[in-house]
Parts: sequence; C-alpha cells; structure tokens
Amino acid sequence: MSLKLNKLPNRETAKVTFTVNAELKSALQDYAEIYRQTYGGKETIADLIPFILESFISADHGFKRARRNLANLRPSSLSNQERKT
Repeated sequence: MSLKLNKLPNRETAKVTFTVNAELKSALQDYAEIYRQTYGGKETIADLIPFILESFISADHGFKRARRNLANLRPSSLSNQERKT
C-alpha cells in the first residue's frame, strides 16, 4: 500500500479541536485505519491532521505562488532608507 502521507516522525503531542462534517470524519477515520495497516502504528485523527494539511499545502503550487506574491506586497519592517541610517 502506498499513501501520499509518509510515516509520521516522532513528536510531542498537542490537543487540537477540529470540527468537520460527518463524511470527512468518516474519511479521516478510514485514513487513520489505512495508515495503521500500512505502517503498523496507530495514530489518532488529531495526530494525522496537521501532517495531512502540511502535505496538502506544500503540494499546492497555486498557494505557493499566491503566498510569495502576498509576501512581496507586505511592507518590510524597515525600508532600505531606514536601514542605512
């Protein structure tokens, strides 16, 4: 079995509250079960969600372009003139 999400690294845990519709909850439960079958380690949905989101965002090329553009629109904390003085 091959999943887009690799086996999770060792990490500290943190509690996260996340509300989803019933269909997505079922899909996440299925993903957690397939993850368990694939890697042999049981992970909770709350453990998987941050890594799923990170994987999704890192694969979204449109988001990356838009984020770079957004960063370019933000004023820097110091202008070049202020840095020289």
